[in-house]
Amino acid sequence: MEKIIRKTIIALRNFRDWTIAQWFFSFMWFLKLFPADTAINTTEKFGRFLGMKFSRTKVARKNLKLSFPQKSDDEIEQILSDMWGNLSRTAAEYAYLDKIFDFDDNNPTEGRFEIAGVENFRKLLETKGTAICFTAHTGNWELLPVGSAAYGVNITALFRAPNNRYIAERVMAARTTGSGHLVPSKAGAAWALAGLMDEGKKVGLLVDQYYAGKGVPIEFFGRKTKANPLLAKLVRQYDCPVFPARTIRLPGGRFRLEVQPPLDIPRNKEGDIDTRALTQKVSDVVEEWVREYPEQWLWLHKRWR
Repeated sequence: MEKIIRKTIIALRNFRDWTIAQWFFSFMWFLKLFPADTAINTTEKFGRFLGMKFSRTKVARKNLKLSFPQKSDDEIEQILSDMWGNLSRTAAEYAYLDKIFDFDDNNPTEGRFEIAGVENFRKLLETKGTAICFTAHTGNWELLPVGSAAYGVNITALFRAPNNRYIAERVMAARTTGSGHLVPSKAGAAWALAGLMDEGKKVGLLVDQYYAGKGVPIEFFGRKTKANPLLAKLVRQYDCPVFPARTIRLPGGRFRLEVQPPLDIPRNKEGDIDTRALTQKVSDVVEEWVREYPEQWLWLHKRWR
């Protein structure tokens, strides 16, 4: 009887996920019937309205008040609304990922994109052997692999697959085709990245989520939390450069892609890479980004627990 109940529950969950996935795919298909700006702007309006009514917004509101106690309630609500606007645009832009990048070296002021830190892009491209790029859920983080590929920087990115397996399969296929190679964040992912780095390839990591279990204790916005030590462990193993990179959303549907200079890697008295100090340093970079553009970060995660 228990097996029957378990199978029934699994079947119902699969049906629910399949239904949600079909709605999502239909939405993406529908968006492509319209010009990009029309679809993205309309999605943003709906997203702001619906997002503010979503129960998860309470988590984001709490996170914002913990991080910016000096901000008024009106300022917090405006950041929340803008966050949903950013997320809604990011979702809609996903339908145009393979077409949206239009940067032209010969006409850098035209189009949707501008590049900051071109010299760092080139330094990353010219790095012999392996290197690590890290970013956060800010701006439209999906555009970084697209921009990197356009510059000839082939990066294999570790990403967290959607919980919905039907959406995850489609997303994986689309991302692999449009923006390089990907490694899903699951058991064995660290070994997969290490194998790629053994071959001298470059990898990318999202580093701004809470990491339970064996997470490294750090501070984020002055509060204790835990972070994934994977980046620091890989650097300790391969002694490679680490480049911070981010996407900044600009007015008028434009973006700035930015690769910053490689980090100075902290070491202990014996000269070994300090895993905890490096993890904290990476988190400090993300905090600087979030303080600069708080409305562009994904506040929905439970970052402190």
